[in-house]
Amino acid sequence: MPSAGLFLAFLATTAVFAYIPGPAMLYAAAQTVARGRWSGLMAALGIHIGGYAHVVAAAAGLSILFHAVPVLYMAVKLAGAGYLVWLGICLFRARGKGDLSSAATEAKSGRRAFIESVTIEVLNPKTAIFFMAFLPQFIDPAAGLPIWAQFALLGTIVNMIFSSADIVCVALAGAVVNRLRRSSGAQRLMQRAGGVMLIGLGTHLALQRGS
Repeated sequence: MPSAGLFLAFLATTAVFAYIPGPAMLYAAAQTVARGRWSGLMAALGIHIGGYAHVVAAAAGLSILFHAVPVLYMAVKLAGAGYLVWLGICLFRARGKGDLSSAATEAKSGRRAFIESVTIEVLNPKTAIFFMAFLPQFIDPAAGLPIWAQFALLGTIVNMIFSSADIVCVALAGAVVNRLRRSSGAQRLMQRAGGVMLIGLGTHLALQRGS
């Protein structure tokens, strides 16, 4: 483990990065707006689970492939962005299906949000690049733990802190949704707004330059 001072710096820096609004927070908010708070929470869980793929990749040294093979980075990036745009179009075009608060509807939407979110996070090469660039700053080669174990431990902590920010975002978006969901017209509007948010997010990620 890094020294106490280095570890505290790691926690503080991670918290700053986590609570700056970013794609994951916007995605979780979009799912909440479109499908309700439960779907937003399941989306946050999916992002969290998907994040462990990048933790494992960082610990195994696989993330460096994205720097070494730019074509691979671009292919994965465009696949993830395209998937986001496709999900947004599906949400925007979907017709209202009754009360979003029914148990059956919420459960189905939650499962779908979870699966979609895991896929999107795994297909997000920027997360892998972030881990590769950020974590080594806090790795201590002289520590008792091997370097791969330090990567795994610190990566897990990063993932948990970022997920806490996503949950806060879902709670805030859910408070707004609960005020509007009584109207079927408002439900349709929220669903389309969520779709537009996903389309915009996917387009932004696709057009972003660099790693």
